[in-house]
Amino acid sequence: MASREQFSSKTGFVMAAAGSAIGLGNIWGFPTQTASNGGAAFVVVYFILAYCLAYPALMAELVIGRHSKSNIVSALKGISGDVGQPWFGVAVGVYGIIVASLILSFYAIVAGWMLSYLGESTLNIVGITEYNSWLTGFSFDRNLVFLTIFMALTMFVISRGVTAGIERWSTRLMPLLFVLLIALIIYVLTQDGAKEGLKVYLLPDFSQINPKLVLDAMGQAFFSMSLGVGTMLIYGSYLSEKENLPKLGAIVTFTDSSIAFIAGLLIIPAIYVAKEYGTTIFTDSGSLIAGPDLIFQVLPTLFESMGSVGVFVAFAFFLLMSIAALTSSISMLEVPVSLTTEETGASRPKATLLIGSAIFVISIVILLNFDALFGLVINFTTVYSQPILGIMLCLFVGWIWHRNHVLNAIKSGMNDAENTMFWKVWPYYVRFICPVLILANFVQSLRG
Repeated sequence: MASREQFSSKTGFVMAAAGSAIGLGNIWGFPTQTASNGGAAFVVVYFILAYCLAYPALMAELVIGRHSKSNIVSALKGISGDVGQPWFGVAVGVYGIIVASLILSFYAIVAGWMLSYLGESTLNIVGITEYNSWLTGFSFDRNLVFLTIFMALTMFVISRGVTAGIERWSTRLMPLLFVLLIALIIYVLTQDGAKEGLKVYLLPDFSQINPKLVLDAMGQAFFSMSLGVGTMLIYGSYLSEKENLPKLGAIVTFTDSSIAFIAGLLIIPAIYVAKEYGTTIFTDSGSLIAGPDLIFQVLPTLFESMGSVGVFVAFAFFLLMSIAALTSSISMLEVPVSLTTEETGASRPKATLLIGSAIFVISIVILLNFDALFGLVINFTTVYSQPILGIMLCLFVGWIWHRNHVLNAIKSGMNDAENTMFWKVWPYYVRFICPVLILANFVQSLRG
């Protein structure tokens, strides 16, 4: 059997894991959640919960992955053998594969929109405007073209493998994403209205903290880390036995939450700059406009009002969003591709073409039945399935996998693990606290 690929460096893993976590939801989700939930008070609660919920759950996936050195189905099947029920691990693993694939099927559509707006801003820079209405309009042809381009980019990276594909492109794209973020922040903060946005974002009013804020921060912390669908488990399976997992997990958590915070320094001031230019930034109910409406209505209006410099700002912004989308999508595609290569013996390029094409077909079906399927697939995967899978992965580590086996898996790269505060707290935390917190957020989501 051929040796399994590994990340060649700690930096490569951190960039890949952070890239998986830092996607479209992080860049538009965290800032608008912040502005809609008490501003800076939400930021404080989010950072606390990033380490109290996201970090322990992340560690569960990394420990399983590094120990198993395999895809999610084989990994959970092996752990379930400790209680004599390998079928349960297979069932949860297959469910995770399905959910990751469905997430990518709608995510690639949204990412295609980012590419189309990037194309529009690129043509505007060179003075070509006759295609603007097609590039920014919602048509099947436009959606299909840019969905195809985005899926081709994702499949290209995955087909190259772990070191030449995932690691190489993550270490190239993540620094570029960071540079674009900082450059855009510097520019936006020089505009009228930015100061008002900064006050909302950085000056906490702790009287705003309430159960809804805490639950929203909990959900953002969990989902922004790309947890619950096996992406971090797969990335963990490519780690060397020499790596200290608790330390690596802390670095990834810090990197993800820090870039989410930095994104807020861009998005929230930009929203209030748009308000200064006369753009409506609140819905009829008084809440801040968020999600696609923010990205494709509020901010483009802001870019247009900036005059000649606006086309360059728009280009940088949609390039930033496209990079964030790609670094997340490659981790999602890796989940089913890793299963296919390991269980069927198919080459990575062949497995990538097969699985990527299947997901592409699902995306087309969603486009053809957009009103009926788009929201349905999003709710099934992110609202219902991701929390359930997150709870399951915590239960595997906390209840199903033998405690001594868990300790031995962590001791690879951390010889004195049993004497550390991490080991004294984490096993009980992931056994009791994490499932309860995720379940509480799940119930809150169901209640709307």
